[in-house]
Amino acid sequence: MLSEAEVTFASAGQTCIEKLAQLFTGISPVRIPVRVLTTGTGRKRLQEQTVIEFGTAHEVLFSSTLPLEFEDRVRMLNSDGSLDAWATVVAVRYHDGRKAVAARFVGHIDNWIIKP
Repeated sequence: MLSEAEVTFASAGQTCIEKLAQLFTGISPVRIPVRVLTTGTGRKRLQEQTVIEFGTAHEVLFSSTLPLEFEDRVRMLNSDGSLDAWATVVAVRYHDGRKAVAARFVGHIDNWIIKP
């Protein structure tokens, strides 16, 4: 059994995205490089390269520097084109100057690696 000090240390050592991942059931660690694009509604269209670090059959979690907020829509593309999906931001977590984003796919993704 872990002591209280060990539990506190383990919790403190978690990254922002690992803490957000705890809120999702059936989450799996993955490492999928993607380009995330904003929809551009009401502001300039922005994009960045990032890595999907966790996923479920319906959600993905990644770190981001984009000004994303709850209910924003994003498009996610990988380099070989096998992933081209729209998603809606369902959670954002800030910690120590970092931001973790959870986004839920809009519709079914045929070639997604995590199946329900």
